[in-house]
Amino acid sequence: MDGLSQRVERFLEQRNLVTDVLGALEAKTGLEKRYLAAGAVTLLSLYLLFGYGASLLCNLIGFVYPAYASIKAIESPSKDDDTAWLTYWVVYALFGLAEFFSDLLLSWFPFYYVGKCAFLLFCMAPRPWNGALMLYQRVVRPLFLRHHGAVDRIVNNLSGRALDAAAGITRNVKPSQTLQPKDK
Repeated sequence: MDGLSQRVERFLEQRNLVTDVLGALEAKTGLEKRYLAAGAVTLLSLYLLFGYGASLLCNLIGFVYPAYASIKAIESPSKDDDTAWLTYWVVYALFGLAEFFSDLLLSWFPFYYVGKCAFLLFCMAPRPWNGALMLYQRVVRPLFLRHHGAVDRIVNNLSGRALDAAAGITRNVKPSQTLQPKDK
């Protein structure tokens, strides 16, 4: 736990949007940044437990910061951060797909949204504890390597059929069948 408190202290010493807001609040209230941050985390956790719209809040947590960090990664010269955020989005998409099919059941479990937020935060954590990277390496990549040939064949087959169907539809349309403006 000592390592976590040191990382939080280091984060609070950095200059970014969160610490700027906490600094302004610290100046107005006289409370230290770390207490304000702990209070904000506590309120957020309580809202996720008991608040209306916890689903929206949880989805914002899982989307807004990663989207911002992804844009920063695209604009940076390093490729490592691009790979890290692409990995997050792959795991996020697969999680969203799994959640779509199980959401009706899972949303009835107590603390579901707290668990979902914890999972998403785990997936966007810095390097050594990055859950997205762990899940990608242990689950997604082995499945991809095993099945990507079959998936590629299916996708190519379906896209060929879709193009053929679209070409057939456009070939069979007569000029009189196109939408023409009506005269008044």
